[in-house]
Amino acid sequence: MAWLAATPKPPPGSRRAQRDETAPKATRAEAMKARKIVPQMPPNPMPHIVDRLVELGIVEAAGMGTAPISWQTLRAWSEMTGLAVPAWEARLLRRLSIEYVAEGRRAEVETCPPPYQAAITRREIATEADTLRMVLG
Repeated sequence: MAWLAATPKPPPGSRRAQRDETAPKATRAEAMKARKIVPQMPPNPMPHIVDRLVELGIVEAAGMGTAPISWQTLRAWSEMTGLAVPAWEARLLRRLSIEYVAEGRRAEVETCPPPYQAAITRREIATEADTLRMVLG
């Protein structure tokens, strides 16, 4: 999820980075949607955990960006929803939030591969071929 939500940036100091400073940026998910590519997602054997993480907010706002959810936020969420979250699940939710923030930062590098390997679809191949034909003629 973090890889898709990231906005890839060219290498700092490169000509493209200087040229594209004011250009509006799209996240990977937005770029894929514009190209009509459905992102491949890895299997999720515990969807209720992801649902709870999304309900929590995945991350918190911090001074200059995002930070993992805090223990205080987790406790408040648990108390407000009336869900007695076991300790292992609370640790897992916090760990997932930490990994989301870390992956989001890694994914800002435009050459960062997805954190999972999905099979390439015919649609993706066709879209890439069309893009190459447009660029190369």
